[in-house]
Parts: sequence; structure tokens; C-alpha cells
Amino acid sequence: MEAFLVSAGVVALAEIGDKTQLLAFVLAARYRRPAPIILGILVATVVNHALAGAVGRWLMLAIGPDRMRWGLAASFFAMAVWIMIPDKLDETEASPRARLGVFGTTVVTFFLAEMGDKTQIATIALAAKYASVYAVVAGTTVGMMLANVPAVLVSDRLAGRLPTRLVHAVAAGIFAILGALVAFGSTDGLLR
Repeated sequence: MEAFLVSAGVVALAEIGDKTQLLAFVLAARYRRPAPIILGILVATVVNHALAGAVGRWLMLAIGPDRMRWGLAASFFAMAVWIMIPDKLDETEASPRARLGVFGTTVVTFFLAEMGDKTQIATIALAAKYASVYAVVAGTTVGMMLANVPAVLVSDRLAGRLPTRLVHAVAAGIFAILGALVAFGSTDGLLR
């Protein structure tokens, strides 16, 4: 349960102001059809984060818990710094592919925007830290949906009102705490 809750919380906070949330705003404003956009975000996130979770598990098994501990700690500290850097949406990521329809456009653009993104890297690190990859992927997916569904539903009315810097600082703090716990704590909960 810890893996699910930590994953959901960290990703929900990390996603505020992220380029994929900005993409959700753009898609919602352009198409004004929330159901296929939300479903597209869900499908893209499940596929992307399942792949990221598999990579995290493979890394843990390939490297081993002792060496992986230091890599995880470093990745959590790096995420704490990276999350404080504001994202902006590239025009190429925002341009829709009309022939795919709203759902298809959302799946493709969201999946591609999530490649190498903070939340994908966080999913890899969390999947390496916790024994339950399924709980991590479910948690990170819920976190993405918690941040992006409201973005789709209220579109640009919400964008200017969120204290993005504060939310990012809280998420960065959580990543730093996770890094310290992994670096200076035991390897309990790590895959063996």
C-alpha cells in the first residue's frame, strides 16, 4: 500500500505544471471533448508507466539492491532538483494529428510527451525501490489522472490559479526525503 500511496502522491504533485499537464490543457481547449481526452490520457499513461515500471524492476534485478541503493538515492535527489525547473510545451508536441481523432491524438501525443519526462523517470525509480511494480504503476497512473483530469475538465480557468511553484517545492521535498531514506536507510522494501 505504501508503494501505491507514495507513487500516486509524488506523481500527482510532480505533474502540476508539467508539460503533459500543459498538453492536457491544450487538448481540452482545442477539442472540448473531455471523455475521449481523459480516456486517451489513461491509456497512454498505463502503457508508458507499465514500460517504465518494467525497466525499473529490470534495473533492480540486473544491478542488485546494494548498488541500486546509491543509484536510486541519486535519482531521487536529481528528481528533487529537476522538478523545480518549469516545463513548457513544445509546439510540435501540441500540434494534433487530426486523422487520429480526439482519442487517438491524445494517446499518441501524451505517450510521446511522457517519454523521458519527470514522471516516467520517477516511475522507473519508484519501481526499482518498491517490490510491487504493479502498485507503483497503479499509483503513478492514479497520480497522473489526479493531476490531469481536473486540467481537462476546467481547462484554462485552472491554469493561472494553481500555486505551481509551491506544489513543485513540496514534490521536490518528497523526492529529497525519498533520496535520503534510500541513501541512509535500509534496503527494506527493495527487490531482492
